[in-house]
Amino acid sequence: MSQPLDDIPIFPRLPARFLRVAPLAPVALALNRFARRVARTHPSMFRRMGNYAHARFEIDPTDLPFVIVIEPRGGAPLVALSRQPKPCDARIAGPLAALLGMVHGAYDGDALFFSRDLTVEGDTSAVLALRNAIDAAELDLGAELAEALGPASGLVRRLTEFGERRTGVALSRHEEIETW
Repeated sequence: MSQPLDDIPIFPRLPARFLRVAPLAPVALALNRFARRVARTHPSMFRRMGNYAHARFEIDPTDLPFVIVIEPRGGAPLVALSRQPKPCDARIAGPLAALLGMVHGAYDGDALFFSRDLTVEGDTSAVLALRNAIDAAELDLGAELAEALGPASGLVRRLTEFGERRTGVALSRHEEIETW
């Protein structure tokens, strides 16, 4: 079920300040490995993107001191982190919690856009292709991470649940419960 847009958590300032000086290379390396795993488990996501499977996307979590550049490369994704914007086909900007919530279905992308909690620049067709591919794949990044870590999966699931309860950030996908 989608949350009200007034409740979008913002990444805490103190850890964000730390991230201004922290090296980005280890995080980029981990994100690349994770992206390749997601590509292996959800290959149809890249096929669904059609011609935009080779576009370059800048994801700008506005409450963090870096941008994430994603190149899907037709199913062989490349992820880079940068402290400066990079030339891209499309840019999607908003609080980290809104971006994660949109991936996990907790927030509606259209509502985020029209409330100006999310900004889209550049090739909007590419952004729509990306959004539709992610929606169709029903990604659950928390579950993907847990499965990737094998024996530590139980711990990762508990930490994900704890993190969601403490922060209000959608770190995994939850099925909607419809009442009739």
